[in-house]
Amino acid sequence: MPETLRLTLACSSSDRTRPIIDGRVEVEGVSLTVLPGEPEDIFRRALRDRAFDVTELSMGSHIVTTARGDAPYIGIPVFPSRSFRHAAIYVRTDRGIRTAKDLAGKRIGLPEYQQTAALWVRGALREYYGVDTQGIAWRTGGMEETGLGERVALKLPPGMDVQAIGPAETLNGLLAAGELDAVVGPRPPSCFVGRTAPVDRLYPDFRTEEEAYYKATGFFPIMHCVALRKELAAAHPWLPQELFRAFAKARAMAVADLTMVNVLRASLPWIAAEAQRQIDFMGGDPWPYGFARNRDEIAAMIRFAVADGLAAERIAPEALFHPSVL
Repeated sequence: MPETLRLTLACSSSDRTRPIIDGRVEVEGVSLTVLPGEPEDIFRRALRDRAFDVTELSMGSHIVTTARGDAPYIGIPVFPSRSFRHAAIYVRTDRGIRTAKDLAGKRIGLPEYQQTAALWVRGALREYYGVDTQGIAWRTGGMEETGLGERVALKLPPGMDVQAIGPAETLNGLLAAGELDAVVGPRPPSCFVGRTAPVDRLYPDFRTEEEAYYKATGFFPIMHCVALRKELAAAHPWLPQELFRAFAKARAMAVADLTMVNVLRASLPWIAAEAQRQIDFMGGDPWPYGFARNRDEIAAMIRFAVADGLAAERIAPEALFHPSVL
């Protein structure tokens, strides 16, 4: 092993990353300066400024930049964020929207068109529910803050109705005022939280819908991967494997903690029983890392991106990740 590298790592804090953040798990040959943060800020700094050596990265943005050939990072098949997104669809209850098909032709807000949550929602609407997503008017902007745009510039094909909202507008404000029919976002709009407007989830019983989606597709939607600056991967070809090993070890510790019953590791009384239920439901591994296990899901994400106009043509899933960790 060569001399110790000193690298920065930007990631959100979760049970899957905390063993690395607090030093219980080390990356062999590396001294990490860990910079915990929120994903939106991390992604903007990584993609606009290449601010970090190793970073948690939006899969949507990673597909966009890799497909057009200007990706600053190469991926590692570690997926610190995965989430079903049926719960992320919020609709006006006075527009007759009762099912996914009722979203056809509507005006829907998104924090960013390239956001991975939005990528998955559009993919599910199109392929699982049979909705023409190109017939929807997509409006992008901050959910609660003004002036937020796409983290990297997009060039979409003609005919797609994707527009930014006004510089003084927010998605929450437009939804509450009835100027949007729905919004999609990983954080709920405040008009839903405060019940100040006729807004509800499209799927109030979202768990039932998400479990049905998982049974039909086998997909537990990947949101983020871990990525390494390309020049570091080229200079230190051993590094991607060591990063994978460390994150996989941290994830294994997190999953094991869920089933500990001598002292509950999370503040939920029946966490161990619930964890076992989900482990059984998802075939023994509730949070799979690695390329081969996830290849079909990643291929679906690329297919979604092409249909959305985010990628001009399909790329191989292998192109997103360093060859040593395939």
